[in-house]
Amino acid sequence: MDNKKYIILEIIPTALDPDKGDIVQLSALKLDGIKLLDRFDYRLNKDKVNNKYLLELTDYDNDKFDYLDNSLDIIDKFKEFIEDYDLLFIDNQYTLDYLKYFDNNKESIVNYLDMEYSDDVIDKIINKYNLESSNYIVDLLYEALIYNENDGD
Repeated sequence: MDNKKYIILEIIPTALDPDKGDIVQLSALKLDGIKLLDRFDYRLNKDKVNNKYLLELTDYDNDKFDYLDNSLDIIDKFKEFIEDYDLLFIDNQYTLDYLKYFDNNKESIVNYLDMEYSDDVIDKIINKYNLESSNYIVDLLYEALIYNENDGD
């Protein structure tokens, strides 16, 4: 990861298909190697989310997020944020579809953690790197990359 500029991201959508759903939350970290440069924490305004489960899932640290009225505005802000950086994401069944709006190079983050994707990949990452659980998946991924990078030295 040395000298690599990239973005770690997590998307929480209302539907698996981006043409049928909205982005409820998009969190990302901008990194140069393992040095944190910036973070991106945006949510869809709560009155635009009609799913009680998703509202509960994203009901933490509300003052630390910026709120917008629609997914397209979140996407536009994210385009500005990511510049031409590579995008690293959890290769679940929807994230890559939501990234169709971006021309950046895209890779599964599990490739950098010597793991394979599974539905419980976050729990496996927490266990493998002895991390504390967190609502901030991007922070867990970042910590795992740091541990993995330092373990390789």
